[in-house]
Amino acid sequence: MLDLVYLYGGHVTSWKNDHGEELLFVSSKAVFKPPKAIRGGIPICFPQFSNLGSLEPHGFARNRLWAIDTDPPPFPTTTSSKTFVDLILKPSEDDLKIWPHSFEFRLRVALGPGGDLLLTSRIRNTSTDGKPFTFTFAYHTYFSVSDISEVRVEGLETLDYLDNLQNRERFTEQGDAITFESEVDKIYLSTPTKIAILDHEKKRTFVLRKDGLPDAVVWNPWDKKAKAMTDFGDDEYKHMLCVEAAAAEKPITLKPGEEWKGRQELSAVPSSYCSGQLDPQKVLQGS
Repeated sequence: MLDLVYLYGGHVTSWKNDHGEELLFVSSKAVFKPPKAIRGGIPICFPQFSNLGSLEPHGFARNRLWAIDTDPPPFPTTTSSKTFVDLILKPSEDDLKIWPHSFEFRLRVALGPGGDLLLTSRIRNTSTDGKPFTFTFAYHTYFSVSDISEVRVEGLETLDYLDNLQNRERFTEQGDAITFESEVDKIYLSTPTKIAILDHEKKRTFVLRKDGLPDAVVWNPWDKKAKAMTDFGDDEYKHMLCVEAAAAEKPITLKPGEEWKGRQELSAVPSSYCSGQLDPQKVLQGS
């Protein structure tokens, strides 16, 4: 069903299935006006992911006013989506003071025929001074889940990750699906193009497909951090999980005139059951 996109932040805040169930989490305490980014939905982290640089955490794109892009350049697309909106962000004079690089950031938000949600970002270096720039990026997607303790993530087993709770020290994930019983904030590296998020209670699986985004961030603040956030309910951590398609570990460099493209596609499918257990392999091996 039709999603809701705010020009503030180029921010998708709603995506529903055929039954009208909301698939994205937005906090009941979210603030929908500057200077704060909207807590939930799909914030866009650009030109900096987290605190990997000198800018405010997650950069400024998520709390700027975007414009409708009335004349986007041709968009090679693999889906026959008829429902889409094109947005564009260019730096203001103030932005150029804190990040002195000219760019055009074009975002297409599209709904596929089967209800899939597609976000395609195209970032171009429009500088005339001949200088390249580097950036990091993430789609900071907040998925709505019934109970975080009943959720598991498939597709990141045995991968290396940087643990943000331990000064980004590098570890290797164990061979089992990822489950949640405390705060998690990890950047998984060299991840597959497809990740599955299984919600046992809802009997629903989210499938995240991504292109141009090698990393995947998994985040849940748990109880203590939830209580410390003014724009987040104390118990809301139980009903959300962020799995974020990202380019975080290795910054992307664009020379003048060059363009980068990063895409994510979200779908929600009924979970398969096999002798009472979810069968994620069917999801991961499917199309």
